[in-house]
Amino acid sequence: MESWITEIMEQFGYFGIFFLIAVENLFPPIPSEIILTLGGFMTTYTSLSVTGVVIAATLGSVIGAVILYGVGRILEVRRLEIIVEKYGRILRLKKEDIHKANDWFTKYGVWAVFLCRLVPLIRSLISIPAGATKMNFSSFLILTTLGSLIWNVVLVNVGAAVGASWETIVHYMDIYSNIVYALIALIVVVGAAVFLKKRFKKQ
Repeated sequence: MESWITEIMEQFGYFGIFFLIAVENLFPPIPSEIILTLGGFMTTYTSLSVTGVVIAATLGSVIGAVILYGVGRILEVRRLEIIVEKYGRILRLKKEDIHKANDWFTKYGVWAVFLCRLVPLIRSLISIPAGATKMNFSSFLILTTLGSLIWNVVLVNVGAAVGASWETIVHYMDIYSNIVYALIALIVVVGAAVFLKKRFKKQ
């Protein structure tokens, strides 16, 4: 994958970075850590600049996030209610649960959108509930841009600073990502256990 990413960035420059980051937002398994740190490293031996790489990456992040926000708008709460009505018994969900989740995101969504842009994997997926809950688009755009900008500035500058040792940074980012994934899995398991316990008590 690294050779493919390098080839695109060397051949298309800033547009290649923009394209790769936009795709990374739509398909989270493609690691932005590699794209950004490698992009930073490339500023040390090509005509690419740190500022240019950051701008291209941020534009790609925003475009990808806006597309996923649109997907969320298409799904919206009403469509989720229909799904729950059909499969709620299997999923042990009720329409009230959908509304509770919607209320939570409405209350805390602003911070969630910003902070989650700094977390691997969910930095992309957070755009879907933002769209589904019809979060104010201007607020979504501003917070997504700010969160993405911080993430991109840090990794691109780190890549430029360490130069040819950029792979070492990717290694540590992988460790960070694995810790995050483990915490997410733990939260999901604990949340599911609490949810099921409440359901059984009511029944």
